[in-house]
Amino acid sequence: MDLDVFVAAHRHEWDRLDTLLRRGRRLTGEEADELVVLYQRTATHLSLVQSSAPDPTLVGRLTTLVARARSAVTAARTASWRDIVHFFGSAFPAAVYRTRHWWVPTALLSTALAALSGWWIAAHPEVQATLGAPEYLRQMTRPGGDYETYYSSHPAASFSAQVWTNNTMAAAMCIVLGVLLGVPVLFVLWQNILNLGIGIGLMGSAGRLDVFLGLVLPHGLLELTAVFVAAGTGLRLGWTVIDPGPRPRRAALAEEGRAAIGMAVGLAAVLFVSGAIEGFVTPSGLPTWVRISIGVLAELLFLAYVYVVGRRAAQAGETGDLGTADRSEALPTAA
Repeated sequence: MDLDVFVAAHRHEWDRLDTLLRRGRRLTGEEADELVVLYQRTATHLSLVQSSAPDPTLVGRLTTLVARARSAVTAARTASWRDIVHFFGSAFPAAVYRTRHWWVPTALLSTALAALSGWWIAAHPEVQATLGAPEYLRQMTRPGGDYETYYSSHPAASFSAQVWTNNTMAAAMCIVLGVLLGVPVLFVLWQNILNLGIGIGLMGSAGRLDVFLGLVLPHGLLELTAVFVAAGTGLRLGWTVIDPGPRPRRAALAEEGRAAIGMAVGLAAVLFVSGAIEGFVTPSGLPTWVRISIGVLAELLFLAYVYVVGRRAAQAGETGDLGTADRSEALPTAA
């Protein structure tokens, strides 16, 4: 290929493309169509020059021109309220529903272990003695003790924010660290089970289990469900590392990882609700049955959100992953 002749034949197209890219105003419809056509032609020219006469100066100019044109033609899509509505109305509940076979068993087993450990602590004074001095345990479990005053120890707004931050970080750790074969997730789960079991055991041994449950259930139902969902998601991500199924491991991890990160965002919103209940409802002067009813209602609404809205979205093909327009194309692989 005669490079000089090639440049002379197409210079006016490149100059025109550069002029369109430099426009400070919005292009007309005709100019936008022209921009697309010139972008495609210039990309073809760049390919021809690289394969036939790779002149460094010309390749550099055309590469820059093609990159600028690609950015103008396929500009990054900005998030909108429609994306937020789609996420919470379809993607997030579908992702939670799809992982139910992981987080539901996690929730049932964790609850059973917490109850069992609580019974063990309550029935064995020698175990209680390993948790603290008798005076310290009495201070925690007596009327007006630490277990009761904990929820009113700070202003409601700041307490809710602190609880929300801590719980969101714990949920995010469960999800992100799940890629390490799920081992860190089991540790976080055990910490939650142990803390709950200790509270059940100590307050049960003091004959005040009803008080403890009246304090925990209003916010704990939704809060623990969110933690269990995060743990189940992390365990599923860890299992994907071991067994990616028919997908290539990298593609499987990318797909499940994107959905998992989305779930972390959604669970942060769920934990915001439970944090508000913990800060404003749990320490309030409302009757115990009212506070528990609020917690049960919040839990039932979340489960309905997952099993009605999420199930419908999942059956429609929603996975919780990014849309096809926002992710790179997967290369075909041999089965």
